[in-house]
This record gives sequence, C-alpha cells and structure tokens, in this order.
Amino acid sequence: MNRIAVVIAGAGGRMGRTLIEAVAQSDDFALVGALESAKHPDLGSDVAPGVMLTGDPLPVIAKAQALIDFSKPEVSVELAALAAQARIVHVIGTTGIDAAGEEKIRAAARHAVIVKSGNMSLGVNLLAALVKQAAKALPDFDIEIVEMHHRLKVDAPSGTALLLGKAAADGRDVSLDKKSVRVRDGHTGAREMGTIGFATLRGGTVVGEHKVILAGAHERVELSHVAEDRSIFANGALTAARWGQGKKPGLYSMADVLGI
Repeated sequence: MNRIAVVIAGAGGRMGRTLIEAVAQSDDFALVGALESAKHPDLGSDVAPGVMLTGDPLPVIAKAQALIDFSKPEVSVELAALAAQARIVHVIGTTGIDAAGEEKIRAAARHAVIVKSGNMSLGVNLLAALVKQAAKALPDFDIEIVEMHHRLKVDAPSGTALLLGKAAADGRDVSLDKKSVRVRDGHTGAREMGTIGFATLRGGTVVGEHKVILAGAHERVELSHVAEDRSIFANGALTAARWGQGKKPGLYSMADVLGI
C-alpha cells in the first residue's frame, strides 16, 4: 500500500511532536517534511529518520500529498497559498486566525482541499453537533461556554470554545459575533436574553476541558468534553488528511469528515 506523504508544520511544538509520533505509528502515512520558523533553535536537527526540521516550506511541500498545520495564524495563511499551488490537502488546526486571514484561506480553498477546525478531536466535533441540536431544541435556555487550558496557551477564548459557540449560534440561526459575551466585570446588569457567554480559565498542564451549559428555568443541561492527551488531536488530523485525498477543492470542516 502506498503511504500518504505528509508534511507537519509547527513540528517543533507540542502538537508537532505528537503528530510526528502519530505518523510513525500509522500504517498509511509517511513523514516527508517538518516545518518550523526560521528562528527555531532546533532548526537543522532530525525529527525522524531522514527528516530534518526546516524553515523552507517549498522543497518539502513539493514532495507531499498532505500538510498538517498546527502553527501560527500568519504561517497558516501563507501555507494555505502554497498548498493551493501544490494542489495538496491542507489540514489546519491553528486557532486565532483573524478575518483577513480567514478570507485568504477561503480563497486558497478554491484550488486545494482545506480541512479547518478549531479542534481536530473527533469527540469535540461530535459535541459541536450535539450543541447545535440542543440550542435549537431549547431556544429559551441561556448558553454559557466554560473552557480551561494549560497556562502556556496564548489565545482566548480557545478555538474549541468558539467552535462550540458557533455551533450554538447556528442552532439558533443567529450571528455569534453579535451574540457572544466575552467579558463580565463590575455591575453588568441582568443577563441579556439570547446571548452566548464565554468563560476562560488558564492554569497548570490542562490539555483541554470544555463545557456547554444550557440553563433554563429550574433545570440545566450540561454537555462536556475532556481531552486527556494531545494524541486525540493528532489522530483527528490524520483522519482529516486521509479523508481529503481525492476530494474536490473546497473549505471543509471536521463535521464534513465525520459526515455529521
């Protein structure tokens, strides 16, 4: 069986190392490239047999069928354009991409298969589908999203929290941008009906915990997910890269991968 040639962007980070291990343990992927920033201290070192950490994406992308990307927003946007030129599958797990960057990714998806998600976990994406259904079924319930991650995480709310918030907003056919509440401080007054609240916790080595609370009169529904190991994100990303082979160019989500 021919293995899928894959490049990992952000290969020097925690998720990158987890992905390298996942590829090594897989039966149908072969690591052909590992990308990092030009200033990374480990540049030039081997991350796997015959694979060196590099800051030059062009030579490795030329050999690839898939690019799995947990890097930085500006890097992911640049790599999307390169993946479009090479016509390879680009799996983006990077979070914190701004509106201009999202537009560039959508443009790149006209020529490449791009699977993008705020969380690559199969369980989280199933949770998002359940949240959408619950928000639609319980239109008068208040929605609050609570998330906690390790102390080194740099963006807030997490990409997963926003993914879940978007699912809730879609369930009610409203705009998350117009309905989200990110900060409460001081004398805020009564909670505005129909808003979707976010609470962010940071500390320790927590991989990722998310809870969606739907609070009604005298009852509460809670839907949650706990990530115990980063391998769940790596395995989800490999599933997306595998699914994308042979698909038509477009911007896809993990919901498309799971068929939900």
